[in-house]
Amino acid sequence: MARDEQLKERWEALVKMLSDRFADGDRLDLDAIIYLVGVQELGQLHRKFKKDEKINLMHIAICRLLEPFGYYEFEYFDEAGWPHYKMLEQLPPLKAGEQSVLMKDAIVQYFVEKEVIE
Repeated sequence: MARDEQLKERWEALVKMLSDRFADGDRLDLDAIIYLVGVQELGQLHRKFKKDEKINLMHIAICRLLEPFGYYEFEYFDEAGWPHYKMLEQLPPLKAGEQSVLMKDAIVQYFVEKEVIE
């Protein structure tokens, strides 16, 4: 199976699973899944977040998701338990569609690594 086809199949399966679990079957979009990854990485699953914290959660997720690609590196946890990353390399200029594919690939790899999907 071609890599693009495999990514598409894995992505669709992951979206369905997460949508069923967290959105009563309403389809989650890419941003919602990034947010879920941020909540998972922070580890404070059962609390409400303020608007600025939600933005920070998405930043955490993006850093964590792009870490295996060599763009970020984990540095430390602050006193509130929030992870901090340092940028190792600037992302190349990507068109919107290319960004979307990169993030979907990173998310699928993350959930494979976490043994949530195969």
